[in-house]
Amino acid sequence: MSKNNLQFSVIYQQEISGGFIATVPALPGCHTQGKDLKQTMFRIKEAIDLYLESLNSEKLALQAAKSQVLVGTIMVNG
Repeated sequence: MSKNNLQFSVIYQQEISGGFIATVPALPGCHTQGKDLKQTMFRIKEAIDLYLESLNSEKLALQAAKSQVLVGTIMVNG
């Protein structure tokens, strides 16, 4: 696979006990965690690189990169 500049949406979530979790919605199963945001950002980049290396086709990587992530809020009674 040739090296292209691909951009992915990443969701970072701070854990109650400390640290962060990062998830890439366009790449099912691609997630990591770290003790702080900086470490988590470094690790998710590594995870994305490894995920893309495991894909059988560059076309699959490009399709995943073009997927759209929408984040919103919903109010509920509580």
